[in-house]
Amino acid sequence: MNKKNNQLANQILLQYIVTLIIFIVGIPLLIVLAIMIASNQTWYANDPLYKLLRSMMDYFFIIIGFIYVSGILGITIYFMRKPIEYMDEVVEAARTLANPKDEVIYLSKALGSIEVELNLAREQGIRNAMVARESEQRKNDLVIYLAHDLKTPLTSVLGYLSLLKEEPDLTPETRAKYTNIAFEKAERLEYLVNEFFDITRFNLTTQILQTEKVNLSFMLEQICFEFSPILKEKNLTFDLHIDPNVEYICDSNKLERVFDNLIRNAINYSYDDTQITLSLNETDESVEVKVLNQGKTIPKEISNRIFEQFFRLDTSRQSTTGGTGLGLAIAKEIIELHKGEIQVKSENEEIEFTIQLPKEL
Repeated sequence: MNKKNNQLANQILLQYIVTLIIFIVGIPLLIVLAIMIASNQTWYANDPLYKLLRSMMDYFFIIIGFIYVSGILGITIYFMRKPIEYMDEVVEAARTLANPKDEVIYLSKALGSIEVELNLAREQGIRNAMVARESEQRKNDLVIYLAHDLKTPLTSVLGYLSLLKEEPDLTPETRAKYTNIAFEKAERLEYLVNEFFDITRFNLTTQILQTEKVNLSFMLEQICFEFSPILKEKNLTFDLHIDPNVEYICDSNKLERVFDNLIRNAINYSYDDTQITLSLNETDESVEVKVLNQGKTIPKEISNRIFEQFFRLDTSRQSTTGGTGLGLAIAKEIIELHKGEIQVKSENEEIEFTIQLPKEL
């Protein structure tokens, strides 16, 4: 912008100098032309025009001086006003950027390059405002959904605890059943509360890596083992293809969270009685992790948004599977902090997440 402003200033200065030269040179030429025309005329002593011209000749230098001073002053004022007028145009156009509208900004021809930049800024402002509104709407929806999701398990916990308190004659089997249900609902409640705190951390803090050498093979095997009880609920199994002793320098806590999230996501959206395939492959330049499950195909328009904050695949928001829609967004941020990439592909009722991590951060 400064370069363009300098070009405009130089252009105005050049126009000012050229105009002055034309004016200074043009006055003598006009005088010579006027004398030539007057000399070819027949004049009479009592002609009023002749008397006027004779009087002007008596004050020739004074008149010429006045013309030069007035002309130069007028030209100078005109070109001094030009930048101010241009500035007023730009200021007025800039005001519209505070609340950008669909109307295109138009400036003087000399301000063409600035007009282009202001219109680009206007379009970017409109896009940013739209993104901000969508983000705000998602957050508002999230608060409503969280209130609903928190209320459901909390109501169940209170209900079953009330039964345990008010019915002292319950059989041991029934009491154990109610206790287990209350415990499961309390775990769900804890999970949702933790996700709520994740939202706060995601928006208010900057992620910083605390790296160390980690055995990724062992980490993935351990995480898969911990999910074994949950797999039984849908009769799922793991199909592991993990290269042995893959060591990688990373933030182990954050990567563990990514893998935990992807596996949990695969479990939630897998068909019953299917396999979840997890692979870890090491090359000279990178480490690749894939999580593949059998489930409903994700439409392309949705897969393009799957890593957005607060976006959820589960539009029905079932309490047993629905999260806040923040997990994949955080996973993407963590992978990018490790200078890697995470992608999703879905077709033929398969969902595959692929993570590429470079060997050197």
